[in-house]
Amino acid sequence: MWTGLTEDPGEVRCIVLTGAGEKIFCAGGDLKERNGMSKIQWQRQHELFERQYWTLGDLPTPVIAAVNGHAYAGGLEMALCCDFIYASSAARFALTEVTLGIMPGAGGTQNLPRAIGERRAKEIIMTGRPFNAGQAYDWGLVNQVNEPSDVLARALETATTIAENAPLSVHQVKKSIRYGGQMELRTAYRFEVEAYNHLVDTEDRIEGVKAFNEKRKPVFKGL
Repeated sequence: MWTGLTEDPGEVRCIVLTGAGEKIFCAGGDLKERNGMSKIQWQRQHELFERQYWTLGDLPTPVIAAVNGHAYAGGLEMALCCDFIYASSAARFALTEVTLGIMPGAGGTQNLPRAIGERRAKEIIMTGRPFNAGQAYDWGLVNQVNEPSDVLARALETATTIAENAPLSVHQVKKSIRYGGQMELRTAYRFEVEAYNHLVDTEDRIEGVKAFNEKRKPVFKGL
């Protein structure tokens, strides 16, 4: 699914990723299924997870994680691959892999420090201890904490706002932040300008300026 959206997002302008029900967003890998797996079976299964998570993280279309319940291990790693997170007040988070003799292997040791800082991330990963939504908000991991019944609605409201903006502009913003953040600052400035210049000759740029001067809402087409 993620590969298809990368190749051709069509009319999709923002994605909200959530779990079924109100108790669990994603609990990670199925340990009952994994019990007794051979080394090769385990590694092959994990390769599928890796490809899924990397493709999710590389999507040009914005992705909001609506964490409606517990996000443990691979579940938290999945949320971390999204652009930002809205969480239920009942949600709990953890990277529990070290309690099982493994370690985060789907971006956890890279994305968590980038989100909340190296020292806090080390404590979370090395202890495997769960933390609540309030702590996640205080540490900068999540953008909003909502009542359990409201988290999906709030995420959809934000997705609607994003979807009303120029899709090519949103894609270039995401690209500039994601890749520019890995560069030396002056190089990142140049990368931002390149991203900006890609928008100057688009129909949406012309429509946006025209609509502003005509005092009306723009109609963006992603062209």
